[in-house]
Amino acid sequence: MFFTVLLIIAGLAAWISIDLHLGKKAHRARLRSFQEPGARKGDARFFSQGDELFDHMFQQIATAQSHIHMQFYIFRDDNIGRKMLNNLKEKAREGVAVRLLIDWAGAKIPRREQLEMKYAGIRFYQSNSPRLPFLFYSLNVRNHRKITVIDGKIGYIGGFNVGDEYLGRDKQTGSWRDYHLAITGEAVADLQKQFLVDWQRASREQLPHDGTFFPQLPQGKLTMKMIPTDGDYVKQTFLSLLAHAKASVFIGTPYFIPGKEMKKVLIELVKKGVDVQILIPKYPDHPLVKDAAYPYIRELLGAGVTVHQFYNGFYHSKVIIIDSDIIDIGTANFDKRSFHINYEVNCLIYDNEWIAPVREEIEKDFYQSSEKITLAAANKRSIFAYVKEAFAKVVSPYM
Repeated sequence: MFFTVLLIIAGLAAWISIDLHLGKKAHRARLRSFQEPGARKGDARFFSQGDELFDHMFQQIATAQSHIHMQFYIFRDDNIGRKMLNNLKEKAREGVAVRLLIDWAGAKIPRREQLEMKYAGIRFYQSNSPRLPFLFYSLNVRNHRKITVIDGKIGYIGGFNVGDEYLGRDKQTGSWRDYHLAITGEAVADLQKQFLVDWQRASREQLPHDGTFFPQLPQGKLTMKMIPTDGDYVKQTFLSLLAHAKASVFIGTPYFIPGKEMKKVLIELVKKGVDVQILIPKYPDHPLVKDAAYPYIRELLGAGVTVHQFYNGFYHSKVIIIDSDIIDIGTANFDKRSFHINYEVNCLIYDNEWIAPVREEIEKDFYQSSEKITLAAANKRSIFAYVKEAFAKVVSPYM
């Protein structure tokens, strides 16, 4: 019996290993060569508080005349989730076309609610469901994008999902810090295009690329790019950004597992005299995430990088600021999962005047709501912590 159990365990381990290896190869083979999208003109409003963001979204939803396209990684059955669904159902009953796309792993909408949505006229699909032949790998490939487009005229992109914790209403996580953008102008078309791509993948419905979804829009004042990635190209985008740095780099991320190449680039920037600062949460929301980060943190601290940990609640923001000339806000974390597996979308804005006040607000998170990690503290960890670090290193690509 004992040997039978061992044989089953060994067989399962071999299956998972082969599945992950071949699934990864198949995933990369499907990826097209990355071509960075061209710049667009638009305008942007910055949000760092969930209440303000959702109030703004509800106001825009109430005025919708043609369609509401909404995509999130997580959508919970709680107060804010039910309020959002009630607003969407009301608009669907008015005749507005409502399409809701949620990642399979993050869809927390009960069956009864899904039936109510259907009766109200909402089209609802889950993206990236597990599938054969690479079951275990497909379980890891998540659609992490958060996109909302209303009437093709205003779009939203950033780190907030739909759940009470994102409004600081969860006792365990406490206050929540995140960044999100409301986009207007011609750049909205790129968010709409990406939603339609993801919608077709999930629903098999091909919607027309006509004036209904792509109305004529004013250019806007800001130069920006929307960069969607399906794995493997987030890192390329970030490397391109870092190559522009002359004076400073600010990186904010809830999950910091940069890998060897990115770590080396950050160290080289410091050697060139660039001020590199990183902000991560003091209290992680997933096990082993911080343990996976610490080997990198120690090396970076030793090289002169400044690492802060946010203590005023949970820090979920995803941001990179280069010299006050470029800012990146979107869905991608600074980790291996976002670099190689997840479906992400990020917004790059190139405008000093717009960036300046946003950077000032973001810097408060670095300097007023956080504390620096010292090299001495990073080295002074328990034996058990080092054991966890070793295990976390093995599983870090899938964390």
